[in-house]
Amino acid sequence: MISVQNLEKRYGEVRAVAGVSFEVARGGIVGLLGHNGAGKTTVMKIMTGFLEPTSGTVTVGGVDVTTDRIGVQRQIGYLPESAPLYPEMLVQEYLVMMAELRGIPPSRRREAISDAVRATGLQGWLTRPIHTLSKGYRQRTGLAGAILHKPEVLVLDEPTNGLDPVQIIEIRSLIKRLAETTTIILSTHILSEIEAVCSRVVILIDGHVAADSTLTDLLSSDVVRLSVAAGTTGVEAALRAVKGVVEVRTSDGAAGLDRYRIQVQSPAIAPAIVKAASAAGWQVSEVSPNTPSLEQVFRDLMADHVARAKREAA
Repeated sequence: MISVQNLEKRYGEVRAVAGVSFEVARGGIVGLLGHNGAGKTTVMKIMTGFLEPTSGTVTVGGVDVTTDRIGVQRQIGYLPESAPLYPEMLVQEYLVMMAELRGIPPSRRREAISDAVRATGLQGWLTRPIHTLSKGYRQRTGLAGAILHKPEVLVLDEPTNGLDPVQIIEIRSLIKRLAETTTIILSTHILSEIEAVCSRVVILIDGHVAADSTLTDLLSSDVVRLSVAAGTTGVEAALRAVKGVVEVRTSDGAAGLDRYRIQVQSPAIAPAIVKAASAAGWQVSEVSPNTPSLEQVFRDLMADHVARAKREAA
C-alpha cells in the first residue's frame, strides 16, 4: 500500500531524514515513534505531498508522490499536529467547504458529510462555531474533514497532543474505529500512545530508522537473567557454550549472588540454560526472561545510536 525507499530530506547542511525505508501493507495502525526532531513530521509531509524529498521515493497505492502528488493526495486523509481549522466557521460550514475542496460531487456531499460526522461523533456539534469547541472536538472536526473522501490511508501527526486524559481516550477509541476500514499512519513521541493503539512501530532516531517491527516482536524477550551463588567459577564460559546464547554480560549483583544478563536468540533457550547450570552444579536462585518495556527498548536504541555516532566521529 505504502512504500518509502531511501528517503532523504536536507535543509542546507542539516539532514532531517537520512535514508529512511519502510513499507506498510493495507490495514492496521502503524506508529512512527521518535523524540522531538527525529524526522517523523518531515516523513509525513513528504508522504502527503507537502514537502519535496531531497532524494528517495514514496509511493501510495503504486502512485509516486513526486510525479503525481494529486493522485497520492486523493488516496490520503491528513491531519497535521495543529488542525488547519477556521475558528469563525460552524462545524457544518467547514465540512461543506472541505467536501467542495475535495471535489466530492454535489450529489454525494450530504452522504459524505453524514458518514464523516457519524464516524467522529459530531452529530450534536454541527451548528457550533469551531472556536467554541474543546480541543478534543476540534480534533474530531479535523478528522471528519480528513475522512470525507473515504481515503484508503489516514495520516495523523501527534493526534492527541495537548488533550486532557478523557479526550485522549476518546480520540484513541475513534482512531481504532477508523482503522477498521482505513490504513492509519500515526506519529507520536508518546510511548503509551503506541502501546494503546498501534500493531506495528517504526522508530526514528535523528532521521534514521532504528527499529521496524510489530509491537509483539519488539517487546518479546531476547534476554534471560541468571543469578547464582557468589564466587561460582566458569559461569560465562559455560553459558557461551550453550547453543542459542549470543552474549553474556555480568550485571549488578545482590549480597551473596552473582548476576548475569544473557542475550539469546529466543526465549526458548532458557531451559537449556537451566540444564547447563544443573550439569555444572551451580547454586541457582533465579533464571527468568527479561521482558522489556517499550520505554526500555527505546532507551536502548537511543543509547546504541549515540554510541555508534561517537564511534563514527572518532
